[in-house]
Amino acid sequence: MKVFAIRLKPDQDLKKSLQDFAIKQNLQSGFILTGVGSLKKATLRFANHRYSTAFNDNFEIISLNGTLEATGIHLHIAIANKEGKTIGGHLMEGCIIYTTAEIVIGVSEEFTFLRTMDEQTGYKELEIFPNTNY
Repeated sequence: MKVFAIRLKPDQDLKKSLQDFAIKQNLQSGFILTGVGSLKKATLRFANHRYSTAFNDNFEIISLNGTLEATGIHLHIAIANKEGKTIGGHLMEGCIIYTTAEIVIGVSEEFTFLRTMDEQTGYKELEIFPNTNY
Protein backbone atom coordinates (compact mmCIF):
# COMPACT_ATOMS: atom_id res chain seq x y z
CA MET A 1 0.00 0.00 0.00
CA LYS A 2 1.17 3.50 -0.82
CA VAL A 3 0.29 6.40 1.51
CA PHE A 4 0.00 10.13 0.82
CA ALA A 5 -0.43 12.84 3.44
CA ILE A 6 -1.68 16.26 2.41
CA ARG A 7 -2.67 19.48 4.11
CA LEU A 8 -5.19 21.80 2.53
CA LYS A 9 -5.11 25.47 3.43
CA PRO A 10 -7.71 28.17 4.09
CA ASP A 11 -10.14 28.95 1.25
CA GLN A 12 -9.44 25.78 -0.72
CA ASP A 13 -12.43 23.71 -1.83
CA LEU A 14 -12.15 20.30 -0.14
CA LYS A 15 -13.77 18.19 -2.88
CA LYS A 16 -12.14 19.99 -5.79
CA SER A 17 -8.72 19.82 -4.12
CA LEU A 18 -9.06 16.07 -3.53
CA GLN A 19 -10.23 15.45 -7.10
CA ASP A 20 -7.33 17.53 -8.45
CA PHE A 21 -4.92 15.55 -6.25
CA ALA A 22 -6.32 12.23 -7.52
CA ILE A 23 -5.87 13.37 -11.12
CA LYS A 24 -2.38 14.81 -10.56
CA GLN A 25 -1.21 11.62 -8.83
CA ASN A 26 -3.13 9.43 -11.32
CA LEU A 27 -4.67 7.51 -8.42
CA GLN A 28 -6.21 4.21 -9.47
CA SER A 29 -7.48 2.91 -6.12
CA GLY A 30 -7.33 5.55 -3.42
CA PHE A 31 -9.21 5.65 -0.14
CA ILE A 32 -9.29 8.00 2.82
CA LEU A 33 -7.46 6.69 5.88
CA THR A 34 -8.22 9.76 7.99
CA GLY A 35 -9.32 13.34 7.55
CA VAL A 36 -9.76 16.16 10.06
CA GLY A 37 -9.87 19.93 9.92
CA SER A 38 -12.35 22.76 9.71
CA LEU A 39 -14.70 24.37 7.22
CA LYS A 40 -16.15 27.86 6.98
CA LYS A 41 -18.79 26.71 4.52
CA ALA A 42 -20.18 23.22 4.00
CA THR A 43 -22.14 21.85 1.07
CA LEU A 44 -23.62 18.37 1.50
CA ARG A 45 -26.04 16.17 -0.37
CA PHE A 46 -28.18 14.16 1.98
CA ALA A 47 -29.37 10.59 1.37
CA ASN A 48 -32.02 10.25 -1.32
CA HIS A 49 -31.79 13.94 -2.32
CA ARG A 50 -30.90 15.11 -5.81
CA TYR A 51 -29.83 18.58 -4.63
CA SER A 52 -27.22 19.75 -2.16
CA THR A 53 -27.64 21.98 0.87
CA ALA A 54 -25.16 24.75 1.78
CA PHE A 55 -24.37 25.84 5.34
CA ASN A 56 -22.52 29.10 6.07
CA ASP A 57 -20.92 28.60 9.47
CA ASN A 58 -17.72 27.22 10.98
CA PHE A 59 -17.57 23.44 11.34
CA GLU A 60 -15.11 20.85 12.55
CA ILE A 61 -14.53 17.92 10.21
CA ILE A 62 -15.30 14.91 12.40
CA SER A 63 -14.93 12.24 9.74
CA LEU A 64 -14.09 11.98 6.06
CA ASN A 65 -14.23 8.66 4.22
CA GLY A 66 -14.65 7.12 0.81
CA THR A 67 -12.80 6.30 -2.38
CA LEU A 68 -10.93 8.44 -4.86
CA GLU A 69 -9.34 7.83 -8.19
CA ALA A 70 -8.50 9.85 -11.29
CA THR A 71 -11.87 8.91 -12.82
CA GLY A 72 -13.88 10.31 -9.89
CA ILE A 73 -14.33 10.45 -6.15
CA HIS A 74 -17.09 9.37 -3.78
CA LEU A 75 -16.65 10.83 -0.32
CA HIS A 76 -18.86 11.28 2.72
CA ILE A 77 -18.21 13.78 5.48
CA ALA A 78 -19.45 14.32 9.03
CA ILE A 79 -19.15 17.82 10.48
CA ALA A 80 -19.96 19.37 13.86
CA ASN A 81 -21.05 22.92 14.63
CA LYS A 82 -20.03 25.03 17.63
CA GLU A 83 -22.57 23.21 19.84
CA GLY A 84 -21.18 19.83 18.77
CA LYS A 85 -24.26 18.92 16.76
CA THR A 86 -23.19 16.66 13.93
CA ILE A 87 -24.55 16.24 10.43
CA GLY A 88 -23.18 14.32 7.54
CA GLY A 89 -23.70 13.48 3.93
CA HIS A 90 -22.16 13.27 0.50
CA LEU A 91 -19.23 15.68 0.09
CA MET A 92 -20.01 18.27 -2.59
CA GLU A 93 -18.02 21.15 -4.07
CA GLY A 94 -18.50 24.20 -1.89
CA CYS A 95 -16.92 22.80 1.29
CA ILE A 96 -14.43 25.60 1.92
CA ILE A 97 -11.51 25.12 4.31
CA TYR A 98 -11.47 27.43 7.34
CA THR A 99 -8.06 26.78 8.95
CA THR A 100 -6.83 23.42 7.68
CA ALA A 101 -7.71 19.98 6.39
CA GLU A 102 -5.25 17.21 7.19
CA ILE A 103 -5.87 14.15 5.06
CA VAL A 104 -4.09 10.81 4.76
CA ILE A 105 -4.84 8.79 1.62
CA GLY A 106 -4.05 5.12 1.08
CA VAL A 107 -3.70 3.54 -2.35
CA SER A 108 -4.21 -0.18 -2.92
CA GLU A 109 -1.87 -1.97 -5.28
CA GLU A 110 -4.24 -4.94 -5.43
CA PHE A 111 -7.11 -3.17 -7.22
CA THR A 112 -8.00 -0.62 -9.84
CA PHE A 113 -11.14 1.44 -9.29
CA LEU A 114 -13.17 2.87 -12.14
CA ARG A 115 -16.30 5.03 -12.06
CA THR A 116 -18.90 4.25 -14.71
CA MET A 117 -22.52 5.26 -15.15
CA ASP A 118 -24.90 2.78 -13.55
CA GLU A 119 -28.26 2.76 -15.34
CA GLN A 120 -30.02 1.42 -12.25
CA THR A 121 -28.87 4.19 -9.87
CA GLY A 122 -28.34 7.02 -12.36
CA TYR A 123 -24.92 7.78 -10.84
CA LYS A 124 -21.33 6.99 -11.70
CA GLU A 125 -20.67 4.01 -9.45
CA LEU A 126 -17.53 2.17 -8.41
CA GLU A 127 -16.27 -0.81 -10.38
CA ILE A 128 -13.46 -2.81 -8.82
CA PHE A 129 -10.92 -4.75 -10.87
CA PRO A 130 -8.19 -6.94 -9.38
CA ASN A 131 -4.67 -6.12 -10.53
CA THR A 132 -3.17 -9.22 -12.08
CA ASN A 133 0.41 -7.97 -11.58
CA TYR A 134 0.09 -7.92 -7.79
